[in-house]
Amino acid sequence: MTTRLRPLPLLLLAAALFAGAPALHAQATPAPQQDPVAEALFPPELVMQHQQRIGLTAPQRSAITGAIQQLQSHVVDLQWQLQAESQRLVELLRASPVNEAAALAQADRVMSLEREIKHAHLQMLVRIKNTLTREQQATLQSLR
Repeated sequence: MTTRLRPLPLLLLAAALFAGAPALHAQATPAPQQDPVAEALFPPELVMQHQQRIGLTAPQRSAITGAIQQLQSHVVDLQWQLQAESQRLVELLRASPVNEAAALAQADRVMSLEREIKHAHLQMLVRIKNTLTREQQATLQSLR
């Protein structure tokens, strides 16, 4: 005799897994200090906080400020788009039944915007690092 799982227990199981997903993600995600990408780069706050100690020059400060401003101007528009696309995704997911193809296509649009934002942020961090001398980078590493 085969047993069939009833839909309600499956829904409860799915809901429990979904509810626990953030906790699982938090456990699986390394702490910021253990993130090798973050350890290789220097956030603008760290550079600003220690600019005198590392001997930041006026041209370096200008280049870093320019990288930050470029990121901000680009990301503001992307964030507006992301919000609108996320709202469309939520509307699709609230339907019953959910149009799977449409929801997944919309999710792809949302994730594409998220990727573009992360790409722009990484680009800024790389530009900041490339603006600093090896000695300045070593000093910042020791100050973390």
